[in-house]
Amino acid sequence: MSDLHAINDAINKRAGRKLLPSIGVSVTLFAIVWFSLSYYRVIFAGIVGLAMVLGVREMVNALKSADINLSFPALSIASVGMASAAWFAGVNGLAVATAIAFPWLLALLLPKGPEHFIRNASAYALTLIYIPFLAGFLILLARPHNGFERMMTFVVLIACNDTFAYFTGLAIGKHTMAPKISPKKTWEGFAGSLVFTTFAGALAFHFILDAQIWIGALAGLAVVISGTSGDLIESAIKRDLAIKDMGDLLPGHGGVLDRIDSILYAAPTLWLALELVRRAQDSGLL
Repeated sequence: MSDLHAINDAINKRAGRKLLPSIGVSVTLFAIVWFSLSYYRVIFAGIVGLAMVLGVREMVNALKSADINLSFPALSIASVGMASAAWFAGVNGLAVATAIAFPWLLALLLPKGPEHFIRNASAYALTLIYIPFLAGFLILLARPHNGFERMMTFVVLIACNDTFAYFTGLAIGKHTMAPKISPKKTWEGFAGSLVFTTFAGALAFHFILDAQIWIGALAGLAVVISGTSGDLIESAIKRDLAIKDMGDLLPGHGGVLDRIDSILYAAPTLWLALELVRRAQDSGLL
């Protein structure tokens, strides 16, 4: 038993997080997503809206360490409005809701005067686009009649990206991608994710979406690049703010943003890929 504990501790140290709680959280989140999409898809939209609010809270609290104070209630209202607009009016609704929310948030800064206006306005813009706007594409993925299949394809790609980057990096990772930002992320892990997620994309598009294999391979490739970028960007934010995690809500992961960092950047990528495929099919090109 002591040997097992020693092995587990060694894995946790090398990976930079506790493995077993992390797996437990991932399985639980997958079960929630599966249930909501298979039972009543609007529930999934509500879950995404809740994740938006929780993510906004983490960002607001993190920015306080840099003496940047944003209105959590205002950002929460904006997030709920953007989630609702995405569900009821699609991408146009999400875009219009974002365009309405941003100047409204800037107006809240006016009573404070011009001091630090640009800094606080930039923080509002980052928070609004980074969390509710990007997360809105999860709702857009789930919104059509085949939303279950689209989201399951996305789950497959994200799971492969995270899992194979993690275990490949753990096994043979030696060359770090961005040592000043994320010292645990390696080029070997990225390569492993690239290979397996591209292959998984080809299979998922063929068997789940009944689409051509080469399109799925390209989508998998794009998800790896965008998801990895999202992971590194969130790490850069944390490094700049000198914090380890954005929160502590999810054992083994940290906060909500620590769990969905790659998801936020990959969701628009897959949505665009599926939209291009749909339009190409409608026009007879595929």
